[in-house]
Order: sequence, then C-alpha cells, then structure tokens
Amino acid sequence: MRDRIQHLIENLGQTIVGKRDAIRLVLVALISGGHTLLEDVPGVGKTLLAKSLARSIDGKFQRIQCTPDLMPTDVTGTNIWNQRTGEFEFLSGPVFANVLLADEINRATPRTQSALLEVMEEHQVTVDGVSRKVPSPFFVIATQNPVEYQGTFPLPEAQMDRFPLSLSLGYPTELEELQMLQRLQAGTGFSELQPCISLDEVQELQRLSSLVNVERSLQQYMLNLVRATRHDEEITLGISPRGTVALFRAAQALAFLEDREYILPDDVKYLAPHVLAHRMIPAGGRRARAIVERLLHSTPIP
Repeated sequence: MRDRIQHLIENLGQTIVGKRDAIRLVLVALISGGHTLLEDVPGVGKTLLAKSLARSIDGKFQRIQCTPDLMPTDVTGTNIWNQRTGEFEFLSGPVFANVLLADEINRATPRTQSALLEVMEEHQVTVDGVSRKVPSPFFVIATQNPVEYQGTFPLPEAQMDRFPLSLSLGYPTELEELQMLQRLQAGTGFSELQPCISLDEVQELQRLSSLVNVERSLQQYMLNLVRATRHDEEITLGISPRGTVALFRAAQALAFLEDREYILPDDVKYLAPHVLAHRMIPAGGRRARAIVERLLHSTPIP
C-alpha cells in the first residue's frame, strides 16, 4: 500500500504548494482514525486542503461555517414532516460526509460544538431516539483563528482533548507563494484534481496502521512523557489517558506512512507537540509547546 500513500501525498501536492509536513500530519490523523484541529489565520489554504483530501480519496465533502446562530440540528440533521407520505422523514445534516470541514468552530455555541464533537467520538447521530451511522471513513478538520477571539466560544479543555492532532499551516514562503501565482496563471489546481485512492483503501490503510509494532520500551517512553505533564509545576492540567492513546495511534500511523513496521523515538518526538500541546493548560501564561519541548529534552530516550 506504500505506493498508494505516496500517490496520495503527490496528489495533494498538486493543489497545496509546499506544506509537506502539514500534509503528512493530516494524513497521520486520517490514517490513525482521528480528526485534526487547524489553528491558523484566514486565507492560508485550510479549506483547499480539506476539499483536496476529499476529492483525492473519492469521498463526500461537506463544509460547516460555524456561527453563533448555528443550531445542533443544522449539524446533525433533523426529522421533518412529509405531507405527501404523512410521515416524518430524516433530513441528514452535513456530518454525513467522509471529510467534514468545521470552519471557525469556536464561533459556534457550546451546545452546537458538543453536538459535533459527539459525532466525532461516536461516529453516529441520534435524533428522536434513532441512531444513524455517519459514512466511513469519517474525518473532521476543524479550524479556528488563534488571534481573533471577539464573538467566539473557546473550546473547553475537555473538547480540545477530542482532537488527536493540532497543527498550523502557516504562511507560505516567497517561492511557494510565487508558485501559487504561476499555477493560477496556468489554470491548474483544484479543478484538475482527480481521485487517486478509494474509500475502501483508506479503511484498509487504517487497519494496517493499527498493526504497526510498538516496542515495550517505546510504550514506556510515551507513558513517561505524558505522565510528566501531570506533575510539572508549569502545567495546571496535564494530559489525560486519551492523549496517551492519541500519541500511540499517531506514532503507529506515522511509521506506517514512512513504510516501517515499527516506530522510532523520533516519531514520538516529532508528533508530541502536535498531539500534546493543545491538551494541557500551562500555568502563568507559559507556552504549551515550549513546555512539551522541555519535557522531550528531560525525558530519557530508550
């Protein structure tokens, strides 16, 4: 399946200029069966990345623009009365997709945020006592602007913990931005993108990823790193066991992307800031990522 993964990375590179690390991290989240949170300023390609991923895996794409007046039923769907049949019928919401972009999730009310996060966890929607499975694979890319907080409802820590990975695309380099303009001039880009892998193959990648071997010493290394966050004086709230599992699954997925049947300490070190930083509450205004980097340096490597 390695050739399928490489083809997928190259396919995404047709629309996303540069950002190879970001593409790899998003695929780690997808293959590990999780979701991802993109914390970035507007206009850096978050929507394009989500749409390109959906088209590349031949999946259904849906987008939710989160606003304060967005209701939970606008996300999950609701039952409506059909006058012709004289019965209620279910009108599915945008969560019934393979790739869902929840844009500016922190602008939705806590009630609506909870409805979305419940679907992310359970992979199903329950309306009027009836549960309906969302399509598989089901992958959510949620975004929020890290510098604009007016009129927002910040995700509480328990909900941030639901995202296995958090990352930022960042601004392109000068050369990358020039390449964007050249592609625009040539008329190439998203409209030319074609599927390169099927949904069944994505599910098979997820299954194979879960079989990657993790040596006992590396399991202990991840555990030591996570448990260190629970006793550090610079951290008010440490990492939960869900964070331990997320780091484990992400390390398996990264090793699988790299065509290895085992993980390395470098996999854990590379992923730790993206898996752990957004889950903790630093004390005294300290930066979470800087704390994670310090703990990586102080935790013995097997």
